[in-house]
Amino acid sequence: MNLTYFIFFLAIVAGTLIMTHWAAERSKTTEQFYIASGSLTGFQNGLAIAGDYISSASFLGIIGLIAYYGFDGFLYATGFLVSYIILLLLIAEPVHNLGTYSVGDVVASRFSGRNMRLFVATTGIIISILYLIPQLVASGLLIRLLLGVDYISSVWIIGILMTIYVVFGGMVATSWVQIIKTVLLMSGTLMLLFILLSWINWDISFLINQASVNSPLGEDFFSPGNLLHNNIEMFSLALTLILGTSGLPHILIRFLTVRNAKNARLSAISATWLIGCFYLMTLILGIGAISLVSWDALTQSDSTGNLTVFLLADVLGGDFLVAFVMAIAFATIIAVVTGLIFAATSSFAHDIYVHYLNKQDASEKKKLLVARSTAVIIGVISIGLSISLETTNVAYLVSLTFSLAASTIFPLLIFTFYWKRFTKIGAYVGLFSGLIISGALFLFGPEGANLIRLNNPGIVAIPIGFLACIVGSFLDSNGDRGNYQEMLIRIHTRIGVNKS
Repeated sequence: MNLTYFIFFLAIVAGTLIMTHWAAERSKTTEQFYIASGSLTGFQNGLAIAGDYISSASFLGIIGLIAYYGFDGFLYATGFLVSYIILLLLIAEPVHNLGTYSVGDVVASRFSGRNMRLFVATTGIIISILYLIPQLVASGLLIRLLLGVDYISSVWIIGILMTIYVVFGGMVATSWVQIIKTVLLMSGTLMLLFILLSWINWDISFLINQASVNSPLGEDFFSPGNLLHNNIEMFSLALTLILGTSGLPHILIRFLTVRNAKNARLSAISATWLIGCFYLMTLILGIGAISLVSWDALTQSDSTGNLTVFLLADVLGGDFLVAFVMAIAFATIIAVVTGLIFAATSSFAHDIYVHYLNKQDASEKKKLLVARSTAVIIGVISIGLSISLETTNVAYLVSLTFSLAASTIFPLLIFTFYWKRFTKIGAYVGLFSGLIISGALFLFGPEGANLIRLNNPGIVAIPIGFLACIVGSFLDSNGDRGNYQEMLIRIHTRIGVNKS
C-alpha cells in the first residue's frame, strides 16, 4: 500500500463523514431528507448537478478514449455537454414546478393514480441501479489500486460509505458531497492542465504534432472513425447521450432542491458551463497523455485507458500528483453513487411506500425510517450486483442505462409536458416498450443478433419508446388525458403543488 495514496484516501473519507454528521442534524423531516428543504442556491445546485453528472467514466474514461482513439473519444464529451442544453430548454423548469420529492410526483401532476407512480418509480429504480453497477465496478478497481485490497473488499468499502451518506445525511449530505467533489474536480483538473501546459511551455502545436507522432493512428488521430467505425454507431451514441441525460432520475430530482424556477434554470446553466469547461480540459489532457506518455506505457498499464490520467500525472508530478488525482477520482465516484442510491431510495420510499402502498397517513418519523431502511437495502443490492458483474462490459452497461432512460423517462416527460393528446395508456405502453426493448438489448449484448449488434443500442430503443407513446395514445384516443390544463398552470406558476 502506498502511504501517500492512503493519506489522501483518509482525508477524503474523514472530510465527507464530518460533513455527513453536520448534514444529519439538518435531515429531521421528509422535506429536509428528500430535497434539503429547497435551500440550495442556483449556483450551489449547479455545482451539485455537475458533481452528480461527471462520473468516473467521464473523468477516467474520456481522457483515456481521447488518448487512444483521438477524435472519436471527444465525441463522448460532446454528447454529454449537448445533453444539458436539451435539459435546460425542455425539462428543468417543468420538473421543478411540478415535482415535490421525485419524478413520480412530476408525472402524477397530470396522470394521477397509484399504478402510474408504481411504474414510474420502478423504472427509475432500475435505471439508478443499472447506472450504479458500472460506477461501483470502477470504484472497486480504483480502491484496489489505491489501497491494495481485493476487488470485493473495495466494492464493500465504497458501498458502505455511500449508504452512510444517504441514510444519515439525506439530500443535504448528498448535495454537499457533490458540491465538494465538483470543486475538487474542477480545481484539480485545472491544476493538472496548467502543469501540462507549463511542461510544454504553453506550446499547443507541440502537443498536436507529438500526438500524431506517438499514436499508432498517426495523422488519423484527429480524424473520425477510429473507435466508432460506422455512421450508425456514431449517430446512436450521440442520440443516446444527448437524450439520455434528461431521463436520469438522479439528475432530475436535483431540480427540486431549489426554491424557484429561476434558480432551477440557473442550476442548469451553471452545470452546463462547468461541464463544458471540464470536457474542454479533458480534451487537452487526453492529447497531452498520448504526447508525453509513450504508447507502450499506456497500453501495457491498462488496455481500457482508465489509468491514462494517472500515467500522465506521474509524468508531470510524480507520486504526490498521482495521489491527488486518485483522491479526485475517489471523490468523483462517491458523489455519483451517492446521488444514484438517493434517487432509487426516494423512488421507493416516497412513490411506492407512501403513495402506492397507501401509507400517506404514516408519521413523519415512520416515513424517514422507511426511507433510510430503503437506502440500506438498495445499497446492499447494488453491492451484490456489482460484485457478481465484475467482468461485465461497463461501457456497454453505461450506454444501455442512458438508452433506457432516453426510451422511457424522457419521452414520458416530453409528452406529459407538451402533448395535449397524450393519454395514460400511451404512458404505460411507452414505459413498458422502453423497458422491454432495453432488456432484450441487454440480454443480446453488443455481440447479439445482426440487427442489433451495436455497442450503443439507443438508435433501436429510443425511437421505439417514442413511437410506443404515440401509438398507445392514438389507439386510446378517447382515454384518460389527465389534468393537462391544470398541469400547464402549475408549470408556469407552481400553483397547486403540495408537499406530500
